[in-house]
Amino acid sequence: MAILTERQRAVEGLLSEGPGSISRDAITIVSGAGVLAPGTVLGKITASGKYKPATATGSDGGQTAVAVLVCGVDATSADVEVTAITRNAEWAIGDLTYDSSVDDDAKKLAKRTQLAAVGIIAR
Repeated sequence: MAILTERQRAVEGLLSEGPGSISRDAITIVSGAGVLAPGTVLGKITASGKYKPATATGSDGGQTAVAVLVCGVDATSADVEVTAITRNAEWAIGDLTYDSSVDDDAKKLAKRTQLAAVGIIAR
């Protein structure tokens, strides 16, 4: 018998959000970002206004966590339009996904602190 592994579902980690669509925005994930899971912590590239997984360091703006991806996407070879939580929401800590450079508890805490600054609280 084959073993099946269920992937994370869209908005599975979303605990609460503001009324209507106040917590969500349509954004663009930059080409080359790869395959991203729901709950990926995102940073906004200053020059283009596009998003990528928030890195531990950098200078393009994408190192600062400002959003959480709602649905999984494949932005390996093209930009992808998606929905993200950008403010006024709570997300489950265990359902956040980080860039591979965010590889220890201190860096993850820093990303959650950055999210809190824009009104996204990890619980």
